[in-house]
Amino acid sequence: MSDDDQWYFDLASGDVTQGKVGNVFNRMGPYPDEATARRALDIAAARNAAADSDDEDD
Repeated sequence: MSDDDQWYFDLASGDVTQGKVGNVFNRMGPYPDEATARRALDIAAARNAAADSDDEDD
């Protein structure tokens, strides 16, 4: 799958786009589909919580 087929979430605008659109510093992804890209912030929060939990276990 090429970068143009992937989906991204723009932190600055909250927009979801297909392909690398916008500023690289505001872009999260790639994601395999639009629905997953729309959940980018939830996915990041879950990953951060899991990492924090792992840190507490160490």
